[in-house]
Amino acid sequence: MAAKTYNVGVIGYGMSAKVFHIPLIQVTPAFKLHSIVQRTPKPNDDASKDHPSTKIYHSAPEMFADPSIDLIVITTTPDTHLTFTKSALEAGKHVLVEKPFVPTSAEAQQLVDISKKTGKLICVYQNRRWDTDFLTVRKLMADGTLGRVVEFETHFDRYKPVRPENWKGNLPMDQAGGVIYDLGTHLIDQAYVLFGMPKSVTAVFSNQRNDGEAEPDSITVMLGYGAGEPLVTAKAGVICVETEQLRYWVRGTKGSFKKYHLDVQEDQLKAGLKPGDRGFGIENEASSGTLVVLDGDKPKSSVFKNVEPKTYATLYDGFAKAIEVGDESAVPVKAIEARDVLKIIEAARESAKTGKSVTF
Repeated sequence: MAAKTYNVGVIGYGMSAKVFHIPLIQVTPAFKLHSIVQRTPKPNDDASKDHPSTKIYHSAPEMFADPSIDLIVITTTPDTHLTFTKSALEAGKHVLVEKPFVPTSAEAQQLVDISKKTGKLICVYQNRRWDTDFLTVRKLMADGTLGRVVEFETHFDRYKPVRPENWKGNLPMDQAGGVIYDLGTHLIDQAYVLFGMPKSVTAVFSNQRNDGEAEPDSITVMLGYGAGEPLVTAKAGVICVETEQLRYWVRGTKGSFKKYHLDVQEDQLKAGLKPGDRGFGIENEASSGTLVVLDGDKPKSSVFKNVEPKTYATLYDGFAKAIEVGDESAVPVKAIEARDVLKIIEAARESAKTGKSVTF
């Protein structure tokens, strides 16, 4: 008996849809790109020309009403995610939604409840769980190479002196805009995967551009896990003039690991490569991290290459399998996990506002 193929509809036709989601749908055997919602096609930006065999809708309600669609992928701005996800679930569709999931943890819980009521699954696109450098860090920790981790730093520092003219720069934090919901979501999600919910959150938000805008463009968030547990620092700055940007610095009782440079998958997808193409997910060896371990009582440094990449396609494959078996526990990034990350973000916002640590 042939395996079932699920029809996938994509809401939105911006960079998220074009660079990330449509290519990943196309390499997922269980998924078929069925339809796209593009509200206002342009001569040089027309989904019907790019995907002539795909049905094109000009509004989300048209897609919700299509009984042949099994899964809807939401790639629009985060202020639309609650309404679109709710409508899709209630129309009997599974949903894969871009990060940030929704603006608040209360809204996330609302969608969790609707998912349970309808029996339809939600997956949140926290793709950087499958960054190869993050998988490398996970392996070093799992193998005990670093010993007991005492400090974990995760960075998204860049030199971007001009505020972006999209939701990342224009939407306020109350609508899930800005750096804490954009890059901060990735940084905090990775810490959550490794260490779970923190006991305390301390944050400083700033405007490094000093451009007169009320919304911050840079964050430092410290997550405390109690005595004998690691201190996690998640940092994203926009005025960082470096030839190499720090990504991870992990320190433990037996050693440390320091990694520069971002994972290569996003740039490769932008260049038109897909998972399965030769070299996809594999970075230049010159970008490898540095592992320092004790040799007797002296530190010894060595180059530590990334592990074999699993690629962002793993998220899509995992969600396809979860839909096939109808099991929420098999969803690769669960809505309840995204809810917890939003709780940490909300605590960071409160800490930055009051100047005090927030405890759970």
